[in-house]
Amino acid sequence: MTKTLYTFGNSVWSAVAELAAAELGYKDGEITIRIINVVEGENFAPAFLKLNSNGTIPTLESDGKVYTSTAEVVACLVKDAPVKVKTGTAIIETIHEDKYDPNFALFLARNNAELSAKGTALRGTFAALPATFLSNRQSALEKYAHSPDSDAAPYRTFYEGKLAENTGMLALFAGKAPADQEADYFAKSQAHFEAVKTAVFEVFPAFLPASGFIGGATPGEDDFHVGAWFTRIAAIFGATTAADGLAAFEAAYGVPVPAKVAAYWGAWAARPSWTKVYAARLH
Repeated sequence: MTKTLYTFGNSVWSAVAELAAAELGYKDGEITIRIINVVEGENFAPAFLKLNSNGTIPTLESDGKVYTSTAEVVACLVKDAPVKVKTGTAIIETIHEDKYDPNFALFLARNNAELSAKGTALRGTFAALPATFLSNRQSALEKYAHSPDSDAAPYRTFYEGKLAENTGMLALFAGKAPADQEADYFAKSQAHFEAVKTAVFEVFPAFLPASGFIGGATPGEDDFHVGAWFTRIAAIFGATTAADGLAAFEAAYGVPVPAKVAAYWGAWAARPSWTKVYAARLH
């Protein structure tokens, strides 16, 4: 049965599923791709919430079931794949811990200069994604929260909760948040910046091989998650191609990455799957 994968090009977790699909030997037509533009708030449409009440991607429909978390989506793709790879371990749980969240990392701002830069970056660039995302998300949430459409009614509480959260974030990036809210956000951002450093320099090197992949000579289930995470962090730090990925980490933290991280980055950058998923830009 054909699988339907709901995904989006700038989504770090969608990239996990896309890397998996590209590596696992699925033939053309076996996975139907449906783009859900989260930057335009399409994930909040009632039709999509009926499929995934969390409004998140990737989402996968397969054999009459719907998989709504990244781990579940990729596990299903791995289980049914023509090409068999090493199955996942607790590394996947580590990658998805909140303290290493690559989505918050995209939005982190440790001071007014970083906040202003992300709020005023040139529209259409990766650096402008936070402000663009928040603005468009606000419009979509207001539209659905106040819609008289009966299809939106069951999700009213969901919309109101998301709208309250997004309104606060939008105020921050628009320079309209109270000083104490800014200070709190700067402190949380600094803590997250340090947590990502710990991940790159200590936590992840502990489970990375000296060469190749966690799954062996070719990527396994763990690698799809880890590879996408590393690519998102590199992009946040300014990398636009594979060639400047390691330099971006060094610029952010002032020292070269561990040898295992460098080897792992090189292994992924050489894979056709990686160049396919990140053909437009790193994200």
